[in-house]
Amino acid sequence: MEQQQFKNATVIKQTGSLYRLTFLPRWEPFTAILSGRLRLREGKLTNPVAVGDRVNGFWQPGGNDQKEKAVITEIHPRVNYLIRKSVNLSRQAHIIAANIDWACVILSATEPKTPFPFIDRFLVTCQAYSVPATIILNKTDELERVPQYLSQAEQYRGVYQRAGYTVMEVSARTGAGIELLAQHLKGKISLLSGISGVGKSALANRLDPQLHLKTAPISLAHMTGKHTTTYYEMHPLGTGGYIIDSPGIKGFGLLEMTKEELSHYFPEIFAASASCRFNGCLHAEEPGCAVREAVEKGLIPAERYDSYLRLLEDPEGGKYRI
Repeated sequence: MEQQQFKNATVIKQTGSLYRLTFLPRWEPFTAILSGRLRLREGKLTNPVAVGDRVNGFWQPGGNDQKEKAVITEIHPRVNYLIRKSVNLSRQAHIIAANIDWACVILSATEPKTPFPFIDRFLVTCQAYSVPATIILNKTDELERVPQYLSQAEQYRGVYQRAGYTVMEVSARTGAGIELLAQHLKGKISLLSGISGVGKSALANRLDPQLHLKTAPISLAHMTGKHTTTYYEMHPLGTGGYIIDSPGIKGFGLLEMTKEELSHYFPEIFAASASCRFNGCLHAEEPGCAVREAVEKGLIPAERYDSYLRLLEDPEGGKYRI
């Protein structure tokens, strides 16, 4: 039976050896597998094909579902992608998502608290791989009930606004700020990322109640989240655009990045470094360092500088896990 080609499909989910594809903007998912040639390309990657990848392939017509036998044979060049090194497996890395218009780093205004080194590892990766990023501060409605977290929320706002990032405040529970967020997501493929328990899936459900993504309360004993999302998966929004829901992050090691270029991915540190006495200054102990001077003057948030120093010491993230 003659094989038929398909072109320009988008990967919307991977579960084991199976992939779900669709021809955006149409949402008619079908299942595919990888060709043997692509499977051999895995190397150090846990996934040679990622959610958001645009692919070509073929399927064999016939049977109850003629697209059930689709085979992915080619991956289009990526516009961008996000990748992280596994902190559990020394040799493996994972492509989080590809061809992303926007990455949303979800934080909780209350619990669980996301450490600054984890936020900054993600933002550095976004800068390095040309993915625009925004901070989404969720659970802001809880600040009235538990005002002891007001200083934490203000710290998040202050640090990242001074670093040049937009901080959007929302509440998945009440819907506050959701309409504005939906406007920003419209027409884009956006990644929702963050540690477990910050409300990524709840936020997606508020953006589009038809999604019905699984959610779970945080552990009151440890103030940590529970994994409810197992796979990276793209979903269409009724208001327009697509979101990629992601499992909670526990560790985020950096890849393909030298110590000398690390400061380039902290916008405020890179701007200050132009006035350093020495070219190639690492902004750690060198004399005449304009970055350290800016930190002492409060022009660069101490939290961001601390994250930068930790990354210099441990770029692969083995020491800093949640």
